[in-house]
Amino acid sequence: MLQSMTGYAARRAEGAGHDWAWEIRGVNGKGLDLRLRLPDWIAGLEPPLRAAVQGRVARGSIQVGLRVSAEGGAGALNLDEAAMGAALDALARVEAEALALGMTLAPSRAADIVTLRGVLTAEAPQADDAALRDALMADFGEVLDAFCAMRAAEGARLHAILSAQIDEIAALTEEAAQSAGARDAALRDRLRAQMARVMDNAYIVPSGLDAGRLEQELALLAVKSDVTEEFDRLRAHIAAARDLLASDAPVSRKLDFLCQEFMREANTLCSKSNDAALTRAGLALKTVIEQFREQVQNVE
Repeated sequence: MLQSMTGYAARRAEGAGHDWAWEIRGVNGKGLDLRLRLPDWIAGLEPPLRAAVQGRVARGSIQVGLRVSAEGGAGALNLDEAAMGAALDALARVEAEALALGMTLAPSRAADIVTLRGVLTAEAPQADDAALRDALMADFGEVLDAFCAMRAAEGARLHAILSAQIDEIAALTEEAAQSAGARDAALRDRLRAQMARVMDNAYIVPSGLDAGRLEQELALLAVKSDVTEEFDRLRAHIAAARDLLASDAPVSRKLDFLCQEFMREANTLCSKSNDAALTRAGLALKTVIEQFREQVQNVE
């Protein structure tokens, strides 16, 4: 089944003395671009996370975020007395300079002083890295499952859209083939009439007119306007696209290549057309192929 490259999942859980929140976002990408935003104090978490995502996702721009905090709040607060002393000295000098200039400052509050950089610091939570890492990895499977389920659901919707577009391409191909058949019959009649006219007026054509050569030239014109091979290739591409849509493997690159081949044949039909009905069918075919190509860009 097709997978979309877009998806989202979030999850909160707790364990090993901590609580945490996961978030995974996925959007379209040319390849697999995996970016992790993890707490740097948990050692050894990134490699298994990367392996887990790469085992489930083949393409897309993926962002994995994790926030972890100790249960019951942050660690103990530490007052740096040296930093506090330096801050108080600085405040005293500022107040003295202001007083000398005749300025009166509002009294400083303790709450203002402890917010100065370095005066009051929080200890990093102490944790058993191995236990916390194991708990996080066990929980990550849940959020990754939810993320992949959303991509699969979106992929199912894309499958329905792409299948309908392939059906439309097939119908337009047969419509164009009927127009080409009617055109070929009219073209043969027109060429015969033109050749008869030329032969009837041979007296105004330079001597040496070769009726056999004229027939060859007219036959060559008919061959140049023949689009049988284009229809054969279009039908083959339609069958290949349907097989790819039924595949469980990532198929976006192959579908994108087929879109190019579809468009090549549709362009050739229009260039060889020389018929209003066939041209209309060819243009309609190009429109649906372009719509198909746009949807393919969302597939893994």
